[in-house]
This record gives sequence, C-alpha cells and structure tokens, in this order.
Amino acid sequence: MKTKLGLLYGGKSAEHSVSLQTARSVINALNLEKFEIHPIYINVEGEWIKGPQLNEPVENVKALEFSQGHSLSPLSLAPSFQQKDQQEEGPLDVIFPLLHGPNGEDGTVQGLLELLNLPYVGNGVLASAAGMDKVIMKNIFAQAGLTQVNYVAFIKSEWAKAKEEAYAKVEAELGYPCFVKPANLGSSVGISKCTNRAELDLAFAEAFQFDRKVIIEEGVTAREIEIAVLGNDEPECSVAGEIVPRTEFYDYKAKYEDGDTALIIPADITEEEYGILKEMAIQAFKALDCSGLVRADFFLTKDGRALINEVNTMPGFTPFSMFPLLWKHTGVEYPQLIERLVNLAKERHAEKQNIKYTF
Repeated sequence: MKTKLGLLYGGKSAEHSVSLQTARSVINALNLEKFEIHPIYINVEGEWIKGPQLNEPVENVKALEFSQGHSLSPLSLAPSFQQKDQQEEGPLDVIFPLLHGPNGEDGTVQGLLELLNLPYVGNGVLASAAGMDKVIMKNIFAQAGLTQVNYVAFIKSEWAKAKEEAYAKVEAELGYPCFVKPANLGSSVGISKCTNRAELDLAFAEAFQFDRKVIIEEGVTAREIEIAVLGNDEPECSVAGEIVPRTEFYDYKAKYEDGDTALIIPADITEEEYGILKEMAIQAFKALDCSGLVRADFFLTKDGRALINEVNTMPGFTPFSMFPLLWKHTGVEYPQLIERLVNLAKERHAEKQNIKYTF
C-alpha cells in the first residue's frame, strides 16, 4: 500500500518562501508508486489550507500557494478528530514538516503533532526548540564540552535600556569583527557583520526586527565545513562539504538568490580532521536529542581547531541544498533520502507507542 504523506509547508515565518522551494523539490522527487502526496499549505497569516492530492510534479511554487481550498483545523488531521466526510479517505500515515524558521522548525508544530499522536519526519519538540534558539543551543553545546566561538546574547528590552553598555560588553568580550544574528531564525536572515560600533548599532536594530533576542558571535578566520547527519538513536554522517562564499559571508542572497557561492564536496580535509568533525557532529546530535536529520556546521581554523557553529534541525532541502548534496556524494540520492526520512519517522513513532503513561 502507498504511504499517505502529508507535506506541511509555507508557514508564518520570514522563511516562508524558502519552505515553498523545499516543498516543490520534495513533491517532484517523490515516487508516486510509493506515496500519495497530500499538500497542506500554511499561509503567512497562519491559516492551514489542504490542497488536492497531487498526482504529478508541480512546475512552480505558485501552484502550491492555495488561496482557495479546504481550510482546516490542524486537529482534523488526527484520526479521532476526523469528520464523517473525511473518514473514507482515511488518516495520513506520516506528516513531513517542510517548514523553516519560527512557527514550524522551532518545536511548535512538532508539539502539535505529538499531541495528535501523528508520525512526523524530523526532530522532536526539544531538539527543534533548542536548535532554533542559537543561545540555548550554544549553552547546551558548552555543557557537552563542544568547542565553539565566544558569544554573548541580549534581549531587546535590556538593549533598549542600556545600548552603550551592551556594545561595550561586545567589544570587551568579542572584539571586531563580530556577527550579530537573530537568535531564533535561519537562512541567514537578519545577520550582519560588524567591524566598528556604528555598524554594531545598525546590526542590533536590524536583528531585533526579526526576534526579541540576538546573539553576537566572535568573528574567526576559518573555513566553513558542513556535515549532514541522518538517523535516530544510531546516527550516520555524510562526507564533509565546504562552503566558499564569494561575498563577505554566506548570507541569504548568496544562499537563495544569486548562488554566488562555491560548494566543494567532498571538502579537502584530512582523515583526521574529518574524524574530529564527524565525532563532534554526532555528539551535537545526541546532546540536543535529535532525530531524523540535522546539518552540522563547523569552523576549521588554520591552526587546526575545529569549532562547532550550529546545527540546523530542518536544513535547506532542495536538491541543490547542502544537506541533500552531501548525501548524494555519500551515495544516497535525493528520492532515497526522502524515503529514509519517512521510514525513520515511522520507526520513532512506533517506539513511542510502547511508552507507558499509566502505572
């Protein structure tokens, strides 16, 4: 029997358009002999709209932005909440959240799916929430003994009350250059590189447009190396890849618009260096209690230091994104990768059904 796969995409997030690109790529790669594709679009207002079952590839993302359709309550996805007119088609077997950023990648949707007892692809509530908040993530990495760049963080209200003190702390603990980022956002949205206080002031104002918390990280001269991780309790690592941006850093425009970035796969690193990065990637995966997939990002300095930058719990997932490309060079093609993730979701859900909730 075919797996009834619900694709959840869009979202009330600054990364809405990135999610649409991901959804189109997944739809066009799915084997229609194995899967029934049921699209569920979340528009920028947060409304959930169930589109018609897809039986062929889609030409562009506009076809996935349903303005009309079956507006639904998320509760209706659970078998126990289904209306009589839905029961004939039956419940979805697995939900694949293709959501990037807040209100999707941060544990909110994952918590809803947990309450509905629906199998879903990817990380659970804890890993998603901790992986979304860069400050919490780095605190956990520090507790786990993973080496990383120095960082400080501020919430908007404390910055507004004492801007000069905030800037002085950044200069004393990190110096220049440094990077200012919204704590709870991905895809390089709202990130600025700063080389002086004037740029720092503008960067804080920019980042606080997207979040109430910002993180400021020490700038280092290093290569940017990434490793993809796949699995549940026994995660596996892909080959390593290197990002060589032709701009000052790997920003949103370089990622999604002009493609002005070289991706080198496999990265030109030694076996010893790869071994260290691989061990750190798995350690980070387990420290956050991840499942399904992450992309682990590192800095590799000239003197051989390996520093973990972050993990992304729902990395870019088009065929040209780093995560699928790393697995392709490891021997797992894009359609196979999707199938493995769906199977991992089923495996994790089945395991949770054995947990006792009464005694």
